[in-house]
Amino acid sequence: MILLQLFLLVVLNGCATKSAAVHTEKAAPASAATHSEQIRTDCINGRRLICGKVLKIVPDGLAVDSGYTDLLRQPLTRSWVVPRSVSASNPVALELNEPGTPCIGLVFLTNIPQRPKVKIFDYVIIMSYPAGQYVYAPVPNVEKTIRKFSASLDAAIKLNLAAEANNSQTNDPAVK
Repeated sequence: MILLQLFLLVVLNGCATKSAAVHTEKAAPASAATHSEQIRTDCINGRRLICGKVLKIVPDGLAVDSGYTDLLRQPLTRSWVVPRSVSASNPVALELNEPGTPCIGLVFLTNIPQRPKVKIFDYVIIMSYPAGQYVYAPVPNVEKTIRKFSASLDAAIKLNLAAEANNSQTNDPAVK
């Protein structure tokens, strides 16, 4: 009788463990989806209007001196690229911590539209989403970390997820 009770206890304990494992496996994708949705929400809440002068063009994107809010006038807003011949100034301003407000300062813009082509010192006006940081080298041997923005929400989410994964691998004690 005692052996039967022990056997049942072991079998039931094994069933409970397998059941818990199944629930854990189902919870992981839900957790990842929730995390991805949180990053999406953060990107939407952190979106900024990049309106500024293109200082450097690299294969990954553009270094932009943003804050030229006087570009936000008709007919300049018809395209995301404004020719460098337009008269624009960069007034002293503060960046508000609200979605969609103009971004102030030096930023890196990636995932830009293919058309029209951008040239150095042209102006850009485009809504963008935070996508981490970028190491900018304005001149040789000088590096500066600046904010990185993506013109695509989907790309911004992917960049943020990749940066988190890369950061967690770098900080993993097993890797060191």
